[in-house]
Order: sequence, then C-alpha cells, then structure tokens
Amino acid sequence: MSAWASGRVEVSGGHLAYHRTGGEGPALVLSHGLTDNGLCWRRLAQALAPEFDIIMLDARGHGQSSRAGDHDPAQDIAEAIEQLGLVRPIVMGHSVGARATAAYANAHPGRVSKVVLEDPPFLPLIDRAQADRRAVRFREQVETFQAMSLAELIAMGRAQSPLWHDDDFPAWAVAKHQTDPQAMPVYATPWQEILGQITAPTLLVHGDSAHGGLVTPQIAGEARALNPNITAVLVPGAGHNTRRENFPDYLAAVRDFLGPVG
Repeated sequence: MSAWASGRVEVSGGHLAYHRTGGEGPALVLSHGLTDNGLCWRRLAQALAPEFDIIMLDARGHGQSSRAGDHDPAQDIAEAIEQLGLVRPIVMGHSVGARATAAYANAHPGRVSKVVLEDPPFLPLIDRAQADRRAVRFREQVETFQAMSLAELIAMGRAQSPLWHDDDFPAWAVAKHQTDPQAMPVYATPWQEILGQITAPTLLVHGDSAHGGLVTPQIAGEARALNPNITAVLVPGAGHNTRRENFPDYLAAVRDFLGPVG
C-alpha cells in the first residue's frame, strides 16, 4: 500500500477523494458501500493490484470526499472517470456503490468494459414516510459509531462479523468516523430501470439471503431476464458483505469473470 497514490477529483458541487494502485493493467474503478470508504477495498485491491490499475473512490458523504448533498452518485462516478482520463474501465461496486455503478453503466453504454455488482440493494421502492424513518435510524446509527473509539468499533466489528479477516477492520472503523449522517440514499427509480441498457458483460455476485444477502435467487433471476449480459454467482456462506465473509470464493468468482489480462 505504501506505493499507492492518493488524490482528489472535482465533481459537480464538490470533490471525490481516491486511492490508486497504479500499474500498467486495465483500470478498475471501485465504489464502496454505505458507511465504508475507498480503503475498505484494501484486501481485494492488494490481491488484484498486480494485474489492474485500481482506483478506490470515496463516495460523497464518506471518507475524504465532500459531504452529502443533492447529488447523483452515478454522475459522480461518471465525472471522476472523466477527470481521471480513464477509457472504458472496469467498474465495480458493493451495496449502494453497486447500485450507483449499475446506474452509471446503464447511462453510459459503451464507456465500460465490464461491470461487477456485489450484492446491490435491488429492493422495492419505499414511500416518503418510510424513507424519513430510515434516515432517522441511519443518523442515530452514525452518531453512535462516531461516539465510539476506533478500538471500540473494531472490537464490535469482530464480535458481530467473525468471518471477516483482520485486515478488513481498520479501514471499516475509520470510515464510520468519516460518514456524513445525511448520507442515507433515497431511490426514486426502480432498480429494474437501471439494468436494461448495460451492454458490457456484468457479474452480479452475491451472498445467501439466509445470511443477510440482499439479492435473492428471485432477484438474481429477474436481473438476468432483464439483461442477458448479466451473469449471477452465489457465494456460499456469505451475506451482504460478500467479499468479507467468503473472500476466497468471492475472489475466485471475480477473477474468473474478469479473465486473463494482457
């Protein structure tokens, strides 16, 4: 990690921070989940860095990026890719970052080479009252996290997530202190509408709903029916934090999908 570069790119009304591994391989843009930051991809980035030039974005309202506001996460990804001069990168995201990645790839067909979506929240829309209640719960959760020390957060994380690797916890804990309490997204567009125009090969990699995964077999089937470019892979024994809960099988699925480089 010592050789990784850090920087920021200007986007509409703010900026996004990023970390970049560098190298001669194809560009791979990673978008994290809610309350995470770009360095929460550290373990995966270390595994793939010899083959790819990996860019780990801090989403708005997270990490070192601008605070949350009236913005489109997919547009933020688009502007970051443009500012960095990336040509047809691979784009990949987890959770809300996966939804933003799908929306970006859908809005910009032909500008990505491949897409990887890790357990996106492909869920029914909720009404305003439900969204308001969810936002309150989220703010309270973030405030609770930010009242804890990093050591307390890591201890809690280890107790709640015994399948995670030790390397997963430091960035995860720091990210909780960096999260804007207003960062909870509200979706106005059904998830089905952000898949139909994706022309690049797309991997939907997800855990088991019995372990907390958001993508059920029914949702995976519907996604494949909506777009034949989508391949779905279930990672056994994992839930929503798919790569953290079964990293070997997750990495194998991603490597198999990305294929040989060069």
